[in-house]
Amino acid sequence: MSDDLYQQAITTLAKAATGAGKLEHPDACETVDNPLCGDRVTMDVELTDNRIARLAHDVRGCLLCRAAASAIGSRAPGRTAGEIVQVRAGLQAMLKLCTVDPIDGWPELTAFQPVAAHKSRHDCVLLPFEALIRALDRAAY
Repeated sequence: MSDDLYQQAITTLAKAATGAGKLEHPDACETVDNPLCGDRVTMDVELTDNRIARLAHDVRGCLLCRAAASAIGSRAPGRTAGEIVQVRAGLQAMLKLCTVDPIDGWPELTAFQPVAAHKSRHDCVLLPFEALIRALDRAAY
């Protein structure tokens, strides 16, 4: 695997671990696993007026997975479920199409552009988004 996957921006995001931890009384909690690599993400979320008021994540996974969760911890509060779905779709398209188009309001996600060349690692980046979307779906009920 190429060293450019672990460029400084990704390492910095992962080390920041923004949002890491647990919420005391989440509206929903969801755990998602990647059976191919062993990554596991648990996402807690609290909503106010259909927007993410607070979130926390527990990541047992690679640097890419931890960095993506940290980006979510920084940018997801205040967003709606629909906005998170759009961000995930934009990130997925960036990875699939090997583009460097910035995702509105989430500039740090461009750090994952080198991952585009490594299809087997796309799920590592997307797993925290999947956990958050599932938690938001659960909170809506």
